[in-house]
Amino acid sequence: MSNLQQEAPRPGGFVFALAFLACALVLLFYLGEETKFSASGKLFAQPRFWPAVGVIGMVGFGALHLVTIWRNRTGRDGLEVVNWVRALEYLAWFMVYVWAVPKIGYLAATILFCVILAVRQGYRAARHLVAAAVLGFAIVLVFKTGLQVKIPGGAVYEYLPGALRNFMIVNF
Repeated sequence: MSNLQQEAPRPGGFVFALAFLACALVLLFYLGEETKFSASGKLFAQPRFWPAVGVIGMVGFGALHLVTIWRNRTGRDGLEVVNWVRALEYLAWFMVYVWAVPKIGYLAATILFCVILAVRQGYRAARHLVAAAVLGFAIVLVFKTGLQVKIPGGAVYEYLPGALRNFMIVNF
């Protein structure tokens, strides 16, 4: 046996191989609609030829990989998929952060979310929370003040007096 066949199966490999094959089959299904075949010209110069070679290769090798993984699967795929889905929690945190920035401002949102995520990760000591807040403030200083990245000002800035309002919109 070669080294490739002796390699121990990894958790989640079957699910990944199945998802890869499904995506390749979708690409194969739409190949005729998304590419053209012209009557003139050589076969290798056809706009559909090389995409077809790639997609057919993806389907074929994906199917072979799925069969290999199926024979050696560990039964721990469900636990691995749960870990993959758990990572989506941070996507949700990021989407809430993006929603909050125009409402409460970049400075407040960044500091708040740094502290919230520190607590979420289990850092609950005061020194850790202060460090997270300082990190959030440093991020704002680097991106908004230093690099002058154009980030919209928060709606709460409208309630500040004129000069302070302008300063906060420009710098924080």
